[in-house]
Amino acid sequence: MNALLKSVTIVNGNTTDLHLKKRDILIKNGVIEAIENQIEPTGKIKVIDIKNLHVSLGWFDSGVSFGEPGYEERETIENGLQTAAKSGFTDVVLNTSSHPTPDSASDIVYLKNAGKDQLTTLHPLGNLTVGGEGEVLAELYDMKNAGALGFYDYKHSLANANMLKIALQYAQNFDGMVFSFPLDKSISGKGIVNEGITSTKLGLKGIPALAEELQIARDLFVLEYTGGKLFIPTISTAKSVKLIADAKKKGLQVTCSVAAHNLVITDSALEDFDTHYKVLPPLRTSADIKALQKGVANGTIDLVTTDHTPLNVELKHVEFDNADFGTIGLESTFGMLNELFNVEETIAILTKGRSIFGMEEPLLEVGQKANLSLFTVNDTYEFSKDHIFSSSKNSIAIGKQMKGKVVGAIANNQLVLNA
Repeated sequence: MNALLKSVTIVNGNTTDLHLKKRDILIKNGVIEAIENQIEPTGKIKVIDIKNLHVSLGWFDSGVSFGEPGYEERETIENGLQTAAKSGFTDVVLNTSSHPTPDSASDIVYLKNAGKDQLTTLHPLGNLTVGGEGEVLAELYDMKNAGALGFYDYKHSLANANMLKIALQYAQNFDGMVFSFPLDKSISGKGIVNEGITSTKLGLKGIPALAEELQIARDLFVLEYTGGKLFIPTISTAKSVKLIADAKKKGLQVTCSVAAHNLVITDSALEDFDTHYKVLPPLRTSADIKALQKGVANGTIDLVTTDHTPLNVELKHVEFDNADFGTIGLESTFGMLNELFNVEETIAILTKGRSIFGMEEPLLEVGQKANLSLFTVNDTYEFSKDHIFSSSKNSIAIGKQMKGKVVGAIANNQLVLNA
């Protein structure tokens, strides 16, 4: 793949000499060959000359779900990775949400093979327990050797604290990352939205903030006892932020993420009973949102994830109580974050996190393989179904104002452009 990016603004906080400078970038055979003030195209080359085009290191998402295997009608791995590329993401971590779930080395090999030869690189997770049932530890070491980045029973919390203890102790032998979803089911019960004024007014069963915070507190106590590496995906409350901040001050190896929609949408959006807003963890209060935003800004929250969860239309077009949890998010996350933060903060959020999982960090330098996201920063628009690339259309962002548009991505010697 040969391309010449003309007069692009480089957003790269890692190098002060190029940061926010306009340059031409020449890419040959997928490698950055030159970064200069002016480069003239020669030979057969794709020239990309778009007004106000910006470029950064390729974006990273720590938690996406596709459908394959088992739910291909929701999203195949191929279409999911193409959606990620069109949304600017060059690396994505795949949740264990398929059927069957991946709990062996052969399952990890299958997923990696299904995702090969794509612009966006797929990094699968393996189940923490067999079948995600929380009873028997899965083949963690074998899955790690096969390429699993970590171990996660997707959206299922571990009721058995001893299972978490054993997993953390065992995984230390091979530097494994253990995921623990923050929800105490004995507290949340049959709740479907945040417990509070809105749930009471609408007559919907609530999930107390306590259900998340109690689970996190327990998990952090276990981590302090065992050591090891713990990742807490998609936190959603103010006290969760404080619990994790305190644990980090103690020196515990704990990292966490927040879903992009939990940073911008409150539970007041539920008043129309729109099932697009039914997500897990649930949408919380404005006070929670402020604490989450502050946690992202000060680094307590390590990652912002799209929490991309495609679902069949019939799983959402039902009564609110019966609808499944989840929203797609790959296509809308950049526009959401860029509306909330300035462009430098937004790109810092989207490009960080690979090192948490032991992945190699790309570099925006001459001689390095091109791993780049292309975007504009000032275009404003209302997000609609026309902006969705996914097979499923269950987006919480429909009707929301966005700032900035993704133009495409370059990685693995491939180029994808939306324009």
